[in-house]
Amino acid sequence: MKPSRREKRLHGLPFPGSSGFFMDTREKTISKTLAYRGSILNLRIDKVEIPGGRKTIREVVEHSPAVAILPVEADGTVYLIRQYRYAIGDEILEIPAGLVEPGEDFERCAERELQEEIGYFPGTLREIGRMYNSPGFCTEMLILYFATDLRPSKLQADDDEFIRLQPVPPGEIRKLLEEGKIIDGKTFAALTWYLAFQEEN
Repeated sequence: MKPSRREKRLHGLPFPGSSGFFMDTREKTISKTLAYRGSILNLRIDKVEIPGGRKTIREVVEHSPAVAILPVEADGTVYLIRQYRYAIGDEILEIPAGLVEPGEDFERCAERELQEEIGYFPGTLREIGRMYNSPGFCTEMLILYFATDLRPSKLQADDDEFIRLQPVPPGEIRKLLEEGKIIDGKTFAALTWYLAFQEEN
């Protein structure tokens, strides 16, 4: 039985009208319109041409990069923070995080945010990955760090943030994930990475 046109497309095989094994899926920008300029993000409405020649609209949130830090004590205790997030109307558990200021080095930003949010300075800071939170519509790049050799060092926190520190014993991390108590994406990614890191070491 001959494969269908759809099956050929799904398996990367050429089909009548194609120019080769893989289709160029890039979209051509026709125009960009700034619809909103905010303090931490901009909203852009772009008109684009998609493969095949059809025109459509893309809504793009322009957002500065951010850092997120997984701070771990020598005994394996992980420091999470609990804070209310207005957009979702709930208080959730997260790892410390914050926006990179214009011209600021990513590592310096991570050090600053850790001092502001939990009152510790990282003796050792290791980048563990970079990710886009919502690449379907947002440009924000998030840089994840693993912080150890912590020492007390407090900086003044932002006056619009109300944060509570929540230390988590090493044996409770997997339980938090399994029970669905971690619903923040960056925190889920960092904690699952940490569990895998522990297994390898």
